[in-house]
Amino acid sequence: MSKIPETYLHGHHESVLRSHTWRTAQNSAAYLLANLTPGTSVLDVGCGPGTITADFARLVGDGRVVGLEPVPGPLEQARANAEGLENATFEAGDVYDLPYADGEFDVVHAHQVLQHLTDPVAALREMARVCAPDGVVAVRDADYGAMTWFPDEPRLQRWQAIYRQTARAIGAEPDAGRRLKSWALQAGLTEIETTASVWCYASPDEVSWWSGLWADRILHSNFHEQALAITDEAELEELSTAFRRWGEQPDAWFLVPHGEVLARPAAYSPQ
Repeated sequence: MSKIPETYLHGHHESVLRSHTWRTAQNSAAYLLANLTPGTSVLDVGCGPGTITADFARLVGDGRVVGLEPVPGPLEQARANAEGLENATFEAGDVYDLPYADGEFDVVHAHQVLQHLTDPVAALREMARVCAPDGVVAVRDADYGAMTWFPDEPRLQRWQAIYRQTARAIGAEPDAGRRLKSWALQAGLTEIETTASVWCYASPDEVSWWSGLWADRILHSNFHEQALAITDEAELEELSTAFRRWGEQPDAWFLVPHGEVLARPAAYSPQ
């Protein structure tokens, strides 16, 4: 049964898409790349603006790549980012009720998706359903509780606490990275391989970009509207200013850790 009407905490404000379009297969799916060979069929669940999806299409040659989004908004940008890639298509659909046949894809991938779902285990089961028995289910999610930065800034700690509380208030899980293995086990996946990787923002340009987009998200993205159930406008403005000022410090440094899982569907039987 479809569960598509969930609240996406970040929304699709420009400050959100600014970070999503920065993502590539190399900086966001390196753990999966060895599985993307010519002829591979890939479903990219929650593809957003499609920059990772387009990279997948380039890597699989004559394979087939489908990017899926629950709402049509990002799909036009995804199609534009994949212009000229004849093996990439983009469709609207629901991760809980994927419009594909059993075992249709060699790789079923989701990046930063499970953390936003009220039932990530059900989503993994459905992803496994459309994955070939000898295929791979691949998921990667950040872990907000494990994010760290320097110099210390109490208002960034407050942002972290508000973000996690806001996410959980709408049924999401901000610390998804550490839970991926557990969810994969609950979903009945097999041959589970777990890894971790980070985004590290350290150069002045990287720190300025990261702090600036979060300063904007705090005030203008869907997170702002949801966070008002936890705090007030005055504090959100203070946190936005603090993020921007923190990013102006010459020694500023921010680390975003991720959990990663590669697994087989339950139907997989090694020879």
